[in-house]
Amino acid sequence: MKDKFLISIMGPTASGKTNLAIQLAQYFNTEIISADSRQFYKGLDIGTAKPTEDELARAKHHFIDCLEVGTNYNAGQFEDDALKTLDQIFEKNNFAIMVGGSGLYLNAVLFGIDPFPEIPREIRLKALNFYKENGLQALRDELRILDPVYFLEVDLDNPRRLMRALEVCYASDQPYSSFRNQGPQERKFKSIKIAYQWDRKLLYERINMRVDDMIAKGLIAEAQKFSELRETTALNTIGYKDIFQFLDGTVSKEEAIDLVKQNSRRYAKRQSTWFQKDAEIHWFSPLAQTKDIVQFINKTILN
Repeated sequence: MKDKFLISIMGPTASGKTNLAIQLAQYFNTEIISADSRQFYKGLDIGTAKPTEDELARAKHHFIDCLEVGTNYNAGQFEDDALKTLDQIFEKNNFAIMVGGSGLYLNAVLFGIDPFPEIPREIRLKALNFYKENGLQALRDELRILDPVYFLEVDLDNPRRLMRALEVCYASDQPYSSFRNQGPQERKFKSIKIAYQWDRKLLYERINMRVDDMIAKGLIAEAQKFSELRETTALNTIGYKDIFQFLDGTVSKEEAIDLVKQNSRRYAKRQSTWFQKDAEIHWFSPLAQTKDIVQFINKTILN
């Protein structure tokens, strides 16, 4: 049996992942696994920079518009579903493409995810209410006490990650880090990781332009449509939660737009830091031709 290859297109937001993934899918005549957890949800189109109808028509995508907003879905479930989908793709093709900017969801497919305890709804609400009532610094302080090991690793500016860790601590009465000891899972495919290496200033300019485009396309109306579901994981994210502040009258429209840009740039910085630590990623200039990337992939396969 010939080797199977999963080509993963990684990198920060607005770095050009979607277009490259489609071009590679067309070249290898294969399909795309989307590992962008926000794009799973139906109706969240503008704020998630979901591929357009034209882009979706150019290559078959999986895990776009597959969930209703409000559905609970985690990286462990995605791992199971994505591996089943990859098995189907590999039955007819030796290549598959995966694209996304979330290291958690990408790594779930590439290496597996540690088994965590089920979290009761009341525990989730406990962690969420603790955050609402006490703020980000209180989450940090609580995690420092309950799990000093993970405290040194986690992104301390990401309340969702902090709350997730606290949920596990509350539900199990054990540190979150104690569930993260298993090694990489064996996979049936070989992995090739690719990303564009952007100058930070240019990437930030692309992010600002993308946000302006989102506003022009109707991001505010899209956020308003889902305003009553704002507490769900899908909407407790950059873009939507900033616009909600404008809809609530807390900030002006211009201030909300600036917040979307600022928080998107900060997120891109965190993503870049995450991916820069991965020695397996092959970095290309954004000016690189797709044919050069294809040539690299073909050369890698032969080695």
